Amino acid sequence: MDSTSDQRVVNNVVRHEYKVLSEKEKEAVKCFKDDGLRFINSLDHYRMLETREGSLAKTKIEEAVFWAVKHITA
Repeated sequence: MDSTSDQRVVNNVVRHEYKVLSEKEKEAVKCFKDDGLRFINSLDHYRMLETREGSLAKTKIEEAVFWAVKHITA
């Protein structure tokens, strides 16, 4: 399911309240996720994911994207 879909909380037992995202918020979610993916792909391109430091960088990128999206959808 697309992460910007209005149906993203169907069958979600954790999220009981749902915030309908505006088009601008949906665009922001997609942008942050796309930017995070590009960054992680860059790490992979330079073979940085094979090291502990690269793995930590990937984790921090994923965390940053998570918190940015969480802010938007809160």
